[in-house]
Amino acid sequence: MQIDLRTVSIQPLRTTFDHLARRFGDKPASRYQEGSYDIQAAEHLHYKPTWDPDQDLYDTAITRIVMADWYALKDPRQFYYSTYTVTRARQQDTTEANFEFVESRGLAAMMPEEVRRAALDLLVPLRHAAYGSNLNNTFICGYGYGVTFTQPCMYAAMDQLGIAQYLSRLGLLLGDVAALEEGKAAWLSAPAWQPLRRLVEDLLVVRDPFELFVAQNVALDGLLFPLVYERLVEDDLSARGGSAVALLTQFQASWFDETRKWTDAVMKVAAAESEHNRMVLQDWSKLWCDRVAAALLPVVELVLGAKADAAVAEQISAFRARLEKTGVMI
Repeated sequence: MQIDLRTVSIQPLRTTFDHLARRFGDKPASRYQEGSYDIQAAEHLHYKPTWDPDQDLYDTAITRIVMADWYALKDPRQFYYSTYTVTRARQQDTTEANFEFVESRGLAAMMPEEVRRAALDLLVPLRHAAYGSNLNNTFICGYGYGVTFTQPCMYAAMDQLGIAQYLSRLGLLLGDVAALEEGKAAWLSAPAWQPLRRLVEDLLVVRDPFELFVAQNVALDGLLFPLVYERLVEDDLSARGGSAVALLTQFQASWFDETRKWTDAVMKVAAAESEHNRMVLQDWSKLWCDRVAAALLPVVELVLGAKADAAVAEQISAFRARLEKTGVMI
């Protein structure tokens, strides 16, 4: 008996969801588009928030930034749940390998005592600042509008929680449980940390989600990460025999290089939307840049001493140049 096999081509009746077809045309959509666009809850919310009856549950009027289409604030990384978790899983494997390498070869014990002490004094208290960022980005996700804007904020919130945990592990590796207790005591009472602590606590009560985005993800992270993880850890501590610290904080450095592409893209699109937006973003950027710089100066002095002023001024110049590329001048 002979059997003839035939290929049958079946044309789908629908190539994508209706809301994506209206936005992108009747063509197959990417996974990022399916998981991000036009899925913001906007109708049939039934009630006003009991804690603020004058606003809607998802209210664009809560921020001074005005967008004709909030979905214009897309993430150039095109992170949705799958791509985000796969990327972070690879990075976690690398970080786990770095911790295992430092611990198994006793690199922490080989570090000069003054460098080990400087690393603990600098990095362990920062786990509290990272947790503050976790809370702030969660707030932005909860009160912001448009999934392409709020979704990456939740990813940033979880990233910062992970950074806080990595800093805790660093403290345990270099100084045991006592290092965590000392870091908490420094965060609560050491004079060098009080300006940054005050800043973090002030951010917790910023009501405008977009202003909080600028203050936390653009200004604070934009100055803290290059100053701490590039200037202090990679340049200063590594040169003094603390290369193991750079291995233990590799995730933070690579995370910032990736994340600032997203924050820059958001700032650029929002500033280009209108002159009103650009002026508001400039005011916020200048306000929070000045406050962040003043708060970080005594922290940088813990490592650089009298050279801290020059290091902070250099980073401020780099930060301003970075913002100018987005159309925001400060």
